[in-house]
Amino acid sequence: MEIIDFILHLDDYLAKIINLFGSYTYIILFLIIFAETGLVVTPFLPGDSLLFVIGTLSGSGFLNIWISYLTLLSAAILGDTVNYWIGHHLGTKVFSRENSRLFSKANLEKTRLFYEKHGGKTIILARFLPILRTFAPFVAGVGKMHYSTFLIYNLIGGFVWVTGLTFAGYFFGGLAIIKENFEYAVIGIVLISLIPLVIEYLKHKRDIKKSSDKTSYQDIQKTFKKEHLTE
Repeated sequence: MEIIDFILHLDDYLAKIINLFGSYTYIILFLIIFAETGLVVTPFLPGDSLLFVIGTLSGSGFLNIWISYLTLLSAAILGDTVNYWIGHHLGTKVFSRENSRLFSKANLEKTRLFYEKHGGKTIILARFLPILRTFAPFVAGVGKMHYSTFLIYNLIGGFVWVTGLTFAGYFFGGLAIIKENFEYAVIGIVLISLIPLVIEYLKHKRDIKKSSDKTSYQDIQKTFKKEHLTE
């Protein structure tokens, strides 16, 4: 309930943070986006809604839009990069332990199936999908995806994600109807971001149920070789 309350009142929390930390707020925002995209242990952090709210607050004069934008863009791209290399170097160790909350085999398998269907474009598409956004670069590292290929998709995905949502908040956040119904706008952003994930989950539910406990390092390797994405 506290997480839901945090998301629904993200504007209030951020306004308090801005008043309390001033220019250091940009560092906090950088760390949040970096953690969500760069660490598989923090997929629960707000992503789409946070970018939208930051854009809105920038449009209202609480933050500088260009500093906010560059901060978020660099955090998103650097986060995916770090996540890739963590998967690249520690991938085998993930599968040497039993399933855990930190490295859910179900989430890894869900991401692998997404790669099987969409190939390298998964890096871009996953930006707009909770959970997959965090696991996609990690699995790319585990699968030893060509780094040059990963980097291109990372740059495109980060640019589209941050630019689209941040400036949507910046331009639409100034509208009277958005200001008067801000909580509903945030809820809408969250729900819209969940729709593709729910569709994909329902579509692959049976496959995930059958193979989630059998997901292996070799499965991910084979998927990336099949898609011609490996080194």
